[in-house]
Amino acid sequence: MSLESAPKHVKLAVDLIYLLESNEVEPEDVLAALKLVEDDFRHKVVQRNKQQ
Repeated sequence: MSLESAPKHVKLAVDLIYLLESNEVEPEDVLAALKLVEDDFRHKVVQRNKQQ
């Protein structure tokens, strides 16, 4: 499968990996940051679902 035809979430993941690796972010910092990001976006999904 080419990246052009990949789902949006796969393209986003590839872009994020490239961004983090090209900036030489430590893996431990990435994982800690991703936990915060995941928590934030889970909260947003819950809030959006409550509004529907």
